[in-house]
Amino acid sequence: MTTTLPDETLLLDDTDDTACLRAAVRFVREHDSAALLPLLLPGLDGPDLRALAGHCRFAHAGVLLFPPDADGLRSRLADCGLAVDTPSHPSVVVRERLARRHRREPAELDVQILRPQVHSALGERRAVEVFALTVPPHSDLEPIAAHERTCRHEAHLAFEVEHPEPLALRGLCAILARHGARPDGGGYNPHEDGTVLYFTLPADAACDYRRLELYARGDHRDTLAAHLDRPGHDVRQPAETLLHLLTGAWTTQALATFARLGLPDAMDTRTARRTEDLARLTGCHPRSLAVLLRHLAMLGAVTRCPDREEDGFRLTELGALLRADTPGSMRPLALMYAGPFYRSFGGLDHAVRTGRPAFDHLFGENHFDHFARDPELAALFDLSMAASSRMFEPLPAHPVVTAAAQAPAAATVVDVAGGNGELLGRILTAHPRLRGVLLERPHAVEAARRLLDAAGCGVRCDYRAGDFADVPPGGDVYVLSRVLHDWDDDRCREILRHCVRAMPAHADLLVVERLLPVDGSPSLATAWDLHMLCNVGGRERRADHYARLFADAGLRLVGHRPLPLDAHVLHARRAGAPDPGAGRS
Repeated sequence: MTTTLPDETLLLDDTDDTACLRAAVRFVREHDSAALLPLLLPGLDGPDLRALAGHCRFAHAGVLLFPPDADGLRSRLADCGLAVDTPSHPSVVVRERLARRHRREPAELDVQILRPQVHSALGERRAVEVFALTVPPHSDLEPIAAHERTCRHEAHLAFEVEHPEPLALRGLCAILARHGARPDGGGYNPHEDGTVLYFTLPADAACDYRRLELYARGDHRDTLAAHLDRPGHDVRQPAETLLHLLTGAWTTQALATFARLGLPDAMDTRTARRTEDLARLTGCHPRSLAVLLRHLAMLGAVTRCPDREEDGFRLTELGALLRADTPGSMRPLALMYAGPFYRSFGGLDHAVRTGRPAFDHLFGENHFDHFARDPELAALFDLSMAASSRMFEPLPAHPVVTAAAQAPAAATVVDVAGGNGELLGRILTAHPRLRGVLLERPHAVEAARRLLDAAGCGVRCDYRAGDFADVPPGGDVYVLSRVLHDWDDDRCREILRHCVRAMPAHADLLVVERLLPVDGSPSLATAWDLHMLCNVGGRERRADHYARLFADAGLRLVGHRPLPLDAHVLHARRAGAPDPGAGRS
């Protein structure tokens, strides 16, 4: 069976293979185990960090390339300063993963693996692990290449276990799972007598790579079998797995209580504080606070001080995200998820039975009207949306934005339903020649005005209080960030048509959303799809679904690019408008 993708999917060309390989080489040269592991597993420190760093050596970064032939692969290696005569052998694990993902026969996919050497800044011998699937021009493998280049399923960072004794190997797997890494397959490769154990990294990992590999020389199929039988955290029996899942609500409330009590603000990441001192500072019952802190230590929000007799706790980098004063604080998000959204999930069965939001059923009105009547709740919601602003970091460098910034005449970015101005502020700060217009509800406009003034770009921004019907005309770039997933298809078409009516012929539209995976792989979008069903009646969608909505509104999908936190930016233009590469009018 041939994998199919929407025609509008952005097909990245061969130059992206070279750029991907060059980035992997640079990453391997610049990082080492002890410094890299806490970036991949936020909150990892103390004995667990020492155990991982002491037993595992950062060995390589893995990339999947799609050369047209053997000469094309050698050319890419040479362009990146790698040895072109590096020996190769078949990759059993990646070939089978691709076959499952794209419903192909493994025999159709001749995936080779080679490891050209790279030396670190300190002279340590490492490698870039290159998986190469030859894709001749116009072959029926091109859709696979397009999908994999976009999703980067096989991009990973690998750590080699120095002394892979079975008990030690299982212990290392347990540490990874305890700090949020989820088992994600693996296999034994008889061609090189090595066992690989793959993990998906936590969503808040400070790295573009989403997967981690433990590599152990030799045949460790007993450990591999246990690893493949664990779809979640470090669990051994189905009943224990189910208990971990059922107590997820406790995690939500523990983190929100931690934030609500002001504990992150009373702690720091350098010095441990006694429970009694924290109880006095926050007005808590000492023994009850100790119970909460022990649970938070299990979650990685705090860490217990190992060298004191009394309970001493120190804040981790993960827990510091819940401080009120930290840049990009996720405290509002924790309070929102443990507040109105938490209550609405108690009515999820109503949403699933009827197809109508549980929020409306429980609160007697829809999400937006309920928040609009409560200024404090509305402000908290806007702050919670800004708490996920990490997904915006690459957007100022998007080609559409940079082209607008370099246009001869000053260009304007219109942020439709732009919240508190976080995204527009990033774009205007990065590009001093751009102007901005923000459309929002009246209270949000005032919050955005304060934020943009504080960022020093308020003088280049106009503000419009209104609804989607009030999208201002004449902009060069229009932005819809996390808007369409709030609504059903009919309302989305209406919103998009308002944008189209306002857009000049040359204008671009950037839509920021999470995309449901086409292959059923783990994704935050799948969880958010349930959240939207329960709370607002909206939905997450696949790229081809958005392409159809765009087409219905008179737009066409040019392509899409990944963003942090499992988000994507979709680029659309008016139907019939010239391709972006043809220049701006």
